Amino acid sequence: MSFLQEKIHQLGLPVRPDDRQVLIRTLLEQEYGIIPPIPCKVEGRTVAEDKRFCAGKAPLQTIELTLTLPGGSFTFPVKYARPTAAGVHPLFVLLNFTANVPDQYYPAEEICDRGYAVLSAGYNDISKDAADDYTDGLGKLLREAAAQAGVPAQQLPGKIAIWAWAASRMLDWALTQPGVEAERTAVIGHSRLGKTALLAGMLDERFACVISNASGCSGAAITRGKPGEHISNITDVFPFWFCENYRQYADNEAAMPFEQDWLLAAIAPRLLCVSSGLDDQWAGPSHEFLGCVAASSAWEALGKPGFITPDRMPAPGDALQEGSISYHLRPGDHYLSREDWGRFMDFLDGKGWRK
Repeated sequence: MSFLQEKIHQLGLPVRPDDRQVLIRTLLEQEYGIIPPIPCKVEGRTVAEDKRFCAGKAPLQTIELTLTLPGGSFTFPVKYARPTAAGVHPLFVLLNFTANVPDQYYPAEEICDRGYAVLSAGYNDISKDAADDYTDGLGKLLREAAAQAGVPAQQLPGKIAIWAWAASRMLDWALTQPGVEAERTAVIGHSRLGKTALLAGMLDERFACVISNASGCSGAAITRGKPGEHISNITDVFPFWFCENYRQYADNEAAMPFEQDWLLAAIAPRLLCVSSGLDDQWAGPSHEFLGCVAASSAWEALGKPGFITPDRMPAPGDALQEGSISYHLRPGDHYLSREDWGRFMDFLDGKGWRK
């Protein structure tokens, strides 16, 4: 048994089912909550355009997206920056902590200069990051629709599921725009929004790549044996991110019938990027890395290269990008940096995303 295989064996992970739908159903029922299929019309209206953005190389549009569901409608703003150069541009769908462009986690000019477009939204414009009892807005519409479809109260969607659902609606609109191809679209997020990106990518197979930066507990990191944050910590402070069922595993993680490698494995055979900061021990970089190791066999079972790594734990500066799973470990703490963005684009460039 190799060094990394022994590491995984010592964690005592539950056996992962081969059936992808079983993975998805278990994670939704036990962790994130269920949003059933809901008819939704997506319409976009441009309300502003800055043609001088990025020195005119990538005009910035502000668009109001209106989602019309059987129970009502909801509108939120998105920002669309697309290089003016001719041709198809790979697209990032970014859920961010603010709607600002650029912002500390979103170096817009550097990204557009690399030939990538970005459709971004501030997550609080979708559903407030708070225990708001879902009395209005998109959360109310989605939870009411779920309840009417027979979803039990303990499995109703939390905020991460609501944000993830909205990311797919952003993609609905993006795919109506010239120069956007589903085969070169990626969903990306940092921290709690890294968890959201993983869930959005698991549920929406149109995303050709899923990118999770420092998603940690309840994201890319294996829960069992993890340093830093655990289910008891996260559900004490942010219970509304998840369905009610998840709280039963606080201080009871050995009883979980699933693990976070299931979330990663359900993305196969598409591309996956996971990244960590060396000093971000609350997120647990060691267990984000081990999540990639444990999930790799899902790609291999589908005839794709999974996670290609030396048989050791990662070292600062490692960028492991040969397989379908990319992992990098950079120096520093909990942050989505220009270095991280550069690594993601290096990986996608290496997969032929820019033509």
